[in-house]
Amino acid sequence: MRDLFDEVAGKISARSGGGGAAYDAHAAPPALLRHAGVVEAPDGFAIVLDDKPVRTPSGRALVAPNREIADGIVAEWDAQQETIDPLTMPLTRSQTASSTPWPTGVEAVTDDVAKYFGSDLLFYRAGHPEALVARETAHWDPIVFWAADALGAHFILAEGIVHVHQPDSAIAAARAALPTNAWSIAALHVVTTLTGSALLALALVRGVIDQDQAWTAAHVDEDWNIEQWGEDEEVAARRAARLVDFRAAAGILRSLNPVVG
Repeated sequence: MRDLFDEVAGKISARSGGGGAAYDAHAAPPALLRHAGVVEAPDGFAIVLDDKPVRTPSGRALVAPNREIADGIVAEWDAQQETIDPLTMPLTRSQTASSTPWPTGVEAVTDDVAKYFGSDLLFYRAGHPEALVARETAHWDPIVFWAADALGAHFILAEGIVHVHQPDSAIAAARAALPTNAWSIAALHVVTTLTGSALLALALVRGVIDQDQAWTAAHVDEDWNIEQWGEDEEVAARRAARLVDFRAAAGILRSLNPVVG
């Protein structure tokens, strides 16, 4: 969503005497020209900068579904100092994605999430060592069993990485349990892509697990390797950045779905 931040910086530059000819997206806007606020709108709570609506790259107003999320976005804008850093603004980026129409809307996002049910992280298990097998079992089996018992989604587990075709009925049952509003499915899509598991994301939104349990379950194998071989600094930095986005998405799900932990 870099376009959104570039656009805002460009408007600020033009209003500051730059003539709009060129601007630096990382330049600090004058303090008097970057006050963020919230205005009630027919479809939620619109985010404004200096009383002007913030718009997504598609031209739509940036509108949060409730006041809690809107206030969180405002806090992100108000926290910007020397630079406008999109990486420190996960709620803004998430809401921009939610407000930007996909090719066919919510259905397309749902279809993209549902693809993960065909090759979910939780289906492919290690054959050894026994300690890793036990750890995967402890974190993953409860979610797979919940999907079978509560949703009627009976998935097939496999050892190794060879693809196993999942029953169409299982995928359909899990897909039917996904949220249908744009903001929730967009946040769930973020959780899915960051964890590699639509089942974990679905269990999170249904309140079966909390966000810490979901994040830990998504990194069972990675954490095991770290314990055996040590942690790479670059990998750790990327994981920390993903965690920021994950917590923002989980926060949106919690705000919109009270059962989320």
